[in-house]
Amino acid sequence: MRTDPIDLELFRHLFCSIAEEMGAVLRKTAYSPNIKERRDYSCALYDARGQTIAMGDHMPVHLGAMPLSVAEVVSSVGLAPGDVAILNDPFRGGTHLPDITAVAAVFAPGLRRPAFYVANRAHHADVGGMSPGSMPLATEIYQEGLRIPPILLRRRGRIDRPVLDLLLANVRTPEEREGDLLAQCMAIRRGEQRLEEMLTRYGLPRLHRNAAALQNYSERMMRAAIARLRPGRYRFEDFLDGDGLGDSPLRIAVSITLDGAQARVDFTGSSPQAAGPVNANYAVALSAAAYVFRCLLPPEVPYTAGLLRPIEVVAPPGSIVNAQPPAAMAGGNVETSQRITDVLLGALSRAAGDAIPAASSGTMNNLTFGGRGPRPNTPFAYYETIAGGMGASAHSDGLDATHTHMTNSWNTPIEAFEHQYPVRIRRYAIRSGSGGDGFHRGGNGIVREFEFLAPTDITILSDRRSHAPYGLHGGEPGAPGRNLLLRGSRTLPLAAKTRFTAQRADRLRIETPGGGGYGVVHSRGRAPEAGPLRNV
Repeated sequence: MRTDPIDLELFRHLFCSIAEEMGAVLRKTAYSPNIKERRDYSCALYDARGQTIAMGDHMPVHLGAMPLSVAEVVSSVGLAPGDVAILNDPFRGGTHLPDITAVAAVFAPGLRRPAFYVANRAHHADVGGMSPGSMPLATEIYQEGLRIPPILLRRRGRIDRPVLDLLLANVRTPEEREGDLLAQCMAIRRGEQRLEEMLTRYGLPRLHRNAAALQNYSERMMRAAIARLRPGRYRFEDFLDGDGLGDSPLRIAVSITLDGAQARVDFTGSSPQAAGPVNANYAVALSAAAYVFRCLLPPEVPYTAGLLRPIEVVAPPGSIVNAQPPAAMAGGNVETSQRITDVLLGALSRAAGDAIPAASSGTMNNLTFGGRGPRPNTPFAYYETIAGGMGASAHSDGLDATHTHMTNSWNTPIEAFEHQYPVRIRRYAIRSGSGGDGFHRGGNGIVREFEFLAPTDITILSDRRSHAPYGLHGGEPGAPGRNLLLRGSRTLPLAAKTRFTAQRADRLRIETPGGGGYGVVHSRGRAPEAGPLRNV
């Protein structure tokens, strides 16, 4: 049936507004700074088959992977009205253990089968495991925290207290976890309410018709975008610095085949899954591919399941982009996802002309820490990602000090940070000169320096300390990042991935990478000249 374009635009905004409102409820009711301030969460709506119809402007690495979590819930849990299922298992649709996904079904009046699903995913600052923050230098997933298969947290509108108590007994900050989990349930409830209102006002046939039309429209737009690219096979590779247990670089390789209006993305040739915690699963590889191809479209094109219909993603099982149990996974969602994005953009730069920018910082600079204090014997755990430089493009310099690609989080305000934790921020500044030179310069990274006021267990999962962000078409690479421990009069270099105990008055300085430059320097004043890729 032909869809009225005005109707279609109306329902695009209606569906998206529900996901955005769910995010607002989650943010305003959450307990932790990680969700309330950093906004490390995502919300989305799905049709009766579990296919995406709308999502909020949240975290790309969450949103592209969440449909696999919804599919796991649909296949393994019989959701009734008022139920909320949660899961975080990376081998059952999750990404890494701190990301807990909540899923609920929405029913139309008089029908027993779900008409829609709503879901959100939030990063919890601690879910147990061998180090505070649950992002350890682990060798197997059992060391990383509590692994949750699809289970019901809310049954028929009531929280299942024994299930919640089981979860809270296995984390360092149970009060914070309870607050955040209940906030996820409140956001789910708001999504249910808004969809129920739409069902009452417009009826199920009209909603289903427009949801399907939005998916089909996204598919048509994606096929048209792929058809505009130069046909052929394009290969690219880049490297992670290591897995935290050794210094050997880890290859991420991709081959993109463009044939008419469809694409095949093949990660064959990537390194085998690693001993350390940088393994990604298929959900992360799929999410990165969805993000990169979505960037080829105008922003008003809805992000629905239709976008992936023309794209086949091949990730060999047992590789670093599709690791198998019991691989450690904490860094795959945050670090490997960024390198997957870099190689996809690098490959497409040969097919899409000046539409692709140079590499951005390529790391989320993950910092987790915890301990006891500031009140006596009170546990605390914290997690944050630190921004870097954006890669330059054919049209402009890269932005300084910004989160790019698979992360879309904010920073925690210093006032909120110092109020809640025994830490002072001694320096927070742009890292001048860290962006790569070129016709357009890459954006600069950040310098963030922490002083610890109590003994603190710290883990850093960062990258781009050895392999700098590449420039494009003659542009220079961005400066690699650095991690430094300032102890008294000594300055001690730290590895990209490390765990240590900070003493009182120790300072940790994290200098994040800059973005790559675009075009050769001597062509300034003219259009950027095509040239060789750098640092590849």
